[in-house]
Amino acid sequence: MEEGKLAFGRRTTDWGELLKRQQAAAEAVSGGQALSPQQERDILVARAAELALRPEEGGEEARLECLEFLLSGERYAVELSFVSQTLPLTDFTPLFCTPPFVLGITHLRGRIVSIVDLRRFFELPTVGLADLNRVIVVGNGSVEFGLLADAINGVVSLPRASLQPPPDAFTGLREEFLAGVTQDRLALLDMGKILSDRRVIVHEEVG
Repeated sequence: MEEGKLAFGRRTTDWGELLKRQQAAAEAVSGGQALSPQQERDILVARAAELALRPEEGGEEARLECLEFLLSGERYAVELSFVSQTLPLTDFTPLFCTPPFVLGITHLRGRIVSIVDLRRFFELPTVGLADLNRVIVVGNGSVEFGLLADAINGVVSLPRASLQPPPDAFTGLREEFLAGVTQDRLALLDMGKILSDRRVIVHEEVG
C-alpha cells in the first residue's frame, strides 16, 4: 500500500510525527487556509488511531472505525479498511454506454478510477454538483472506484452492537447494501458486498 494511505496493522507508523502534522493542519484550518490532500489524510489517520487506542468504558467492546459522509442530506459511513483516500471532485471524463449511476472516470496517480454516484444507484434525490463534492476512493485489493459524497464529516468509531436492521424508510437497493443503521440514523454501507456486486462494477470492455 502506498505511503499516506489509510492502513492499519501492516505498517509501523510514527504516530508522534503524524499528530504533529494533524496539529499543523488544524492550525491551518483555524487560520482560514484550505487543507491539502496530505493534510486531510493525516487528520483521518490520526483520528482513527486516537479512536482505536481510546480505552472503552465498562470493558472491551467490538468497534468499527468508519469514515462518515453526507449523501442527499443523509449520513452514511464506510469502514476505513476499505478507504484508500479522499479527494475533491475537480475533473472527470463522462463515459458513454454505462449505467446512469456511473458519473465518469478520473485519473489518480497513473490509475483510471471510475466514479460511482450512489444517489442514483440507490434512487435518492440528487442535487447539482458543487465545489464541495468529494470522492471517497474505496477498494478491496482487486476492485477500486470512487464514491461521490456531498461532504465528508470525519472518522467515527461505531460499536458493532449499535447497528440495527435498516428501518422501513431504507428500501430497495439501499436496504440490500446496508450493514446496519445506528439509533441516530447513521447508515453503514456493506462495502464488501458493494465492491463484489456486478451491478456496480464498470467492466473494461464497456466502451
